[in-house]
Amino acid sequence: MGLFSRGSGDQVSEQQVLAALSKVQEPELGGDLVSRRMIKNVKIDGGAVSFSVELTTPACPLKDQIRGEVEAAVRDLPGVSEVSVEFTANVRHHAGIPEQAAIPGVANVIAVAAGKGGVGKSTVAVNLAVSLAQEGAKVGLLDADVFGPSMPLMLGVRGQPSAVTGADGEAVMVPLEGHGIKLISVGFLIDESQPVIWRGPMVSQLLRQFLYQVSWAPLDYLIIDMPPGTGDIALTLAQSLPLTGAVIVTTPQQVATIDVVKAMEMFKKVNVPLIGVVENMAYFIAPDTGTRYDIFGKGGAERIATQLGVPLLGQIPLGMAVGEGGDSGKPAVISDAPDAYAEVFRGVARQVAARISVMKFGG
Repeated sequence: MGLFSRGSGDQVSEQQVLAALSKVQEPELGGDLVSRRMIKNVKIDGGAVSFSVELTTPACPLKDQIRGEVEAAVRDLPGVSEVSVEFTANVRHHAGIPEQAAIPGVANVIAVAAGKGGVGKSTVAVNLAVSLAQEGAKVGLLDADVFGPSMPLMLGVRGQPSAVTGADGEAVMVPLEGHGIKLISVGFLIDESQPVIWRGPMVSQLLRQFLYQVSWAPLDYLIIDMPPGTGDIALTLAQSLPLTGAVIVTTPQQVATIDVVKAMEMFKKVNVPLIGVVENMAYFIAPDTGTRYDIFGKGGAERIATQLGVPLLGQIPLGMAVGEGGDSGKPAVISDAPDAYAEVFRGVARQVAARISVMKFGG
């Protein structure tokens, strides 16, 4: 909540407040806040004015800019002595998903994918999910990397999902929870030392159950940690999932970016919007000297983002605390270690949320 004071005078009217706020533009979506119906609960008590700004996501990266502009617009009105602003969020369902394919109670489904293994896709998925939850969103995480389920370890969650009877009388699984998010993984259902030796149709059937027979609601975002590559299972998922969009993870080196372009083209061919590219392990900063080393080269993600006309959502450095957090069940975004790069991960999450808002409501 923000608070500004100035001299007293005649009481301002609600119409004057709304007129002043109608001059403030939504910085990403365009249009003014009043026309977009983002101003709620205007209250006036003498010289004190309070109101809420309803954002399209609690992870809005330009929240501070909006706060400053609305406070400035109202405090300049005659008779206003105090301005109090609160933020709320209404994450709406993606309009492009057919009703029959939508997951009940889930507003947005985001695939986190990579063209190949070893680029830190699961690390990005985990920290993206936890970051969005830290911003106040309701978040779920589905571990669709069935042959290498790592989410139970990376989030430090153990146990088996329970079952309840859903509204339609059918049994549904109750996801486990950790670090503020709901979680489903095949790792909860099998011995972690045993390999998953299943044919593609069995995997697809299981993942469909994870989507539609799990008590996810209510969720603002369901993050899907996709299988690596562009093989049959990944393609089937991309075609059948009710996806809002895909986040693509790569490292800077050319051997990774070549395969990442293939993954991006796969999503484009099945009409899944590309939210953007995340460059993981972008560089290493030596803790003793502060020297930067481009271990895996540089500029790879920026080149493919430019090539395919999508945003570069962020560059995450290589940090020992990031890897240690994944092994200990404590994601980097809950760490205060300098080389956990928590704020970098949070910045990526805010960019993802902002892009989704623009994709749905912009223009």
